[in-house]
Amino acid sequence: MAEKQEQPKASENGEKAEKAEKAETAETAENAEESEKPKELEELPPFEIVTGERFPAFFFKFQFRNVEYSSGRNKTFLCYIIEIQAKESKTFRGYLEDEHAAAHAEDAFFNTILPTCESGLRYNVTWYVSSSPCVGCADRITKALQKNKNLRLSIIVGRLFMWEEPEIQAALKKMKTAGCKLRIMKPQDFEYVWQNFAEQEEGEEAKAFTPWEDIQENYQYYEEKLAEILH
Repeated sequence: MAEKQEQPKASENGEKAEKAEKAETAETAENAEESEKPKELEELPPFEIVTGERFPAFFFKFQFRNVEYSSGRNKTFLCYIIEIQAKESKTFRGYLEDEHAAAHAEDAFFNTILPTCESGLRYNVTWYVSSSPCVGCADRITKALQKNKNLRLSIIVGRLFMWEEPEIQAALKKMKTAGCKLRIMKPQDFEYVWQNFAEQEEGEEAKAFTPWEDIQENYQYYEEKLAEILH
């Protein structure tokens, strides 16, 4: 015979329901309070500048293209050649890659690649850069040239970054006054970067540089704009 279960009294049911309702209300209030508390910001890992001797060819085809509107190109690629004139002259080359949201390649060059210039030695530095520097980096370049009189810097850029802005124009003029030589990349400059800094596919023969359709027209466009700024 099945054992008969004792049914709870109505008053007990009411007490349990009331307790459950109070517990649910308290939990809801606690959750609401937690959501209102300011959340602590997560500490992001330090940003790393990418360095090396050559970068993948597909980056060149996108990042260095001298288009008028650089939508989506949120990186700067800086290819450098350092010639140190001494008893035994030395030449170093490589590239830096950044993201505009964090550290910039121009700033990283002076922090990590060329932190100091030894007195008595002359440094001739050439940059091939996907776009011209922002205001902050232009200021850093100007100060570096003013501080190190034995440093000579030539910057050859594929595009002009936000050249319509008065602050950018003023910064580029200060760079010129400090002794920086700034010019736009010609088609043969793009070919030089392709041959000396772009990494070819493993196992394949080096491919010849193929200029894009409007490379000459875009070069002339930016050359005119830069001449207007630096006149």
